[in-house]
Amino acid sequence: MTSNNKFITNPVAFEWLQRNDRPAKPRKVGLTEIRAAYYSNFGMSYFKDILEMTGNYVDSIKFAGGSFTFMNPKKIKEMNDLAHQYGVLVSTGGFMEYVLTKGKQSVKKYINECKELGFDIIEISTGFISIPTSDWQRVIEDVQKAGLKAKPEVGIQFGAGGDTNASELKQEGIQDVDYAIKQAKQFLDAGAYIIMMESEGVTENANPWRVDVPAKFINGLGLENVMFEAADPQVFKWYVKNYGPEVNLFVDHSQVVQLECTRQGIWGTNDVWGRIVTYK
Repeated sequence: MTSNNKFITNPVAFEWLQRNDRPAKPRKVGLTEIRAAYYSNFGMSYFKDILEMTGNYVDSIKFAGGSFTFMNPKKIKEMNDLAHQYGVLVSTGGFMEYVLTKGKQSVKKYINECKELGFDIIEISTGFISIPTSDWQRVIEDVQKAGLKAKPEVGIQFGAGGDTNASELKQEGIQDVDYAIKQAKQFLDAGAYIIMMESEGVTENANPWRVDVPAKFINGLGLENVMFEAADPQVFKWYVKNYGPEVNLFVDHSQVVQLECTRQGIWGTNDVWGRIVTYK
């Protein structure tokens, strides 16, 4: 893989082998976002190893669950700077919904501090809170005024996030899919970078999976405008098998190699073997 961009790209072994086309970064489709510290620790040395081995295939990294808010700010800045060396954007994760409960001034202070620490994307989740769509749009606008990318997370499951168990989610209920898509369209019209689709109620804590929901999001918004939460191998394989290697996915950092093998069509289990192809 070669690139005219200034960030680091790694040479690729066995270039003569036929594999699926993967556009060079910065990509518009086939994005892979990985989770940083949350379920397991994640430091500079480990992140550097990931970037040196598979940095070509990591488009963004997300600090989940507000984990960055109690870390050493100097170390956060160093990690974000390292990401940028490899053309990787850095996202806050959906912690904004906690900050929103603390008032408008806290939101603005949070946005400014994220920028100072070198974040590129502020994800705006509302799984645990109820906020008018117009107010959600105002948050998007404030993020963009600061020169950062706004990434709203939209879903159908009330109470989504934070490892809430299935029985509690069932009591919360779900919202109308068409309404969620309408909201997402408004956020894109307001300039949102991309829409994150929450997995809970769709492929997580859902039996059977609501496979109609991703299809409706793609039909309504366009494949390039949605990123799907798919931090389980069975889930991301399903997305690639059904929507091709250009689908945008969020996975755990431990899964980036497995996902890329699936995208490139060079390896996989029986259900995807030989089925993932491109024609370019």
